[in-house]
Amino acid sequence: MATKRRPLRPNLGGGQSNSSNMNFRPGGPDISRSEARGTRPTAAPTSIREILVMAVIHLCKKTIFFNTDLKVALYLGSLFIISIIGDFLPFPKTYFARSDNLFNLYFVKVGWGWTLLFLVPFTVLSSYTITCGDMKRMLRHHLPRVMIATFFWFFWTKLFNIVETTYGRCTTKGYPSKSMCLKAGHLWQGFDISGHAFILIHSSLVLIEEARPIIKWETIKEHLRNELHNRSVSETTGSNPLRALNDEQIRSLQFLYTRLTPIIRTLFIGMAALQLLWDIMLVGTMLYYHRMIEKVISGIVAILTWYFTYRFWYPTNGLLPEAPGNGSFYYQRDSFVFKRPTHLPNCTQPASSQVSSSGLRANYNGNGPTQQPQIPTFMGMPLFTNVKAASAAANLLQAEQKKGEHQHTGLES
Repeated sequence: MATKRRPLRPNLGGGQSNSSNMNFRPGGPDISRSEARGTRPTAAPTSIREILVMAVIHLCKKTIFFNTDLKVALYLGSLFIISIIGDFLPFPKTYFARSDNLFNLYFVKVGWGWTLLFLVPFTVLSSYTITCGDMKRMLRHHLPRVMIATFFWFFWTKLFNIVETTYGRCTTKGYPSKSMCLKAGHLWQGFDISGHAFILIHSSLVLIEEARPIIKWETIKEHLRNELHNRSVSETTGSNPLRALNDEQIRSLQFLYTRLTPIIRTLFIGMAALQLLWDIMLVGTMLYYHRMIEKVISGIVAILTWYFTYRFWYPTNGLLPEAPGNGSFYYQRDSFVFKRPTHLPNCTQPASSQVSSSGLRANYNGNGPTQQPQIPTFMGMPLFTNVKAASAAANLLQAEQKKGEHQHTGLES
């Protein structure tokens, strides 16, 4: 016959009969309201427009942030394989084989101009935001990356042209210079390192690296909301990346993030579309222009330039400029980690831990099994972000489980 359910927490309620019989007490553990769960502000409702924008941003991220190391390997492999096939077995002519096609005339020939059109405002606005409006730091640590990329573009393209002019010759005698030969309607034969392949690969890699601040950009809004709440209740602990900022920096970040995020998102979408166009045009260059060796050399130069700057120079501490995404705070963490002080029980289980009959983890060491309480979680995330609340919940859970074990032992005896 069914019996009346035993209250899970018979000792809670402070003598009030109506609360002592409740299986689930609204307040949870016996802690103050400021320490209880659910006190953090929740996010505002998301509009349909915002959902659509985030869907487009997500698609652009998938496109532009394709594994960079793998993309570099594909660039080199494709330049070699496709180009060497085209040298011996010419591909069928298409619209992209014409040097006067629309994309070649209005995009590739002025490719670095299109790259700067999106790159400069995105770098300026994103770095100005994550430096909390520090104009000097933005000009000193972030904008120089664009200038350095522009310098390498100018240096290498001019060097390629010098090599072709110096070591080439006209198909008709009597024309010692390339300009005179071309004006007379003749052909100039020389080692023409592919400037198109270089600029397309160089632009693509620079766009990929400079777009990295958009990764986890939306979390800044959440960090701002939580940090403003923490300061309103004088909360001094936590792992919020904005915790070290002063009030003026917080106000500046909140203003800039709200005002500039729509523009930054629009620029990022343009950068992703442009990077995809450069990859498509690179395939056309592989198929129809230059010899294999000329394209492979230009690709190697572009990749070595990218590696030297974005993988060696910028990440090095103490050298200017800084890497993309660096600012007054760091918001691009992999995931939320609940950090507890050392005085709280450790819930990390070694490989030798086993589950006892009561559901507690029993860690076996040289002195026998020892039981450790666990912080309540939901879907792998802690229910408490406050240290005192987490400690109270863990102790209460441990007490209830021990009491259940004693009652179970009494029934068996």
